[in-house]
Amino acid sequence: MDRVALRGLKARGHHGVFPKEREEGQTFIVDLVLGLDTRPAAADDDLTKTVHYGIVAEEVVAVVEGEPVNLIETLAEHIAQVCLKHDVVREVEVCVHKPDAPITVPFDDVTVTITRSRV
Repeated sequence: MDRVALRGLKARGHHGVFPKEREEGQTFIVDLVLGLDTRPAAADDDLTKTVHYGIVAEEVVAVVEGEPVNLIETLAEHIAQVCLKHDVVREVEVCVHKPDAPITVPFDDVTVTITRSRV
């Protein structure tokens, strides 16, 4: 399986369990790795035979900016489902970064990474 990766998609969302997170929002960063067969697109040099990563990026940002959820695990799941709606995408790895998580000790990042595929 071939891979198309999008790294560092940034959007402001209001996800989290604490009132401050819901009220003020924060930046979330998303990395995606889409698994698909790129041979048909490459053979015909045809965008319609692969995944349009620009559209996927817009859809993922819309999820992050959309309806708040408590957990970044839930956010990652919603993003994965959006990616799998594209017929050519057979699997997806989603990593959601929450660099401004409400943690009381110094840290660089908090991430949740999930992999989902068509059954």
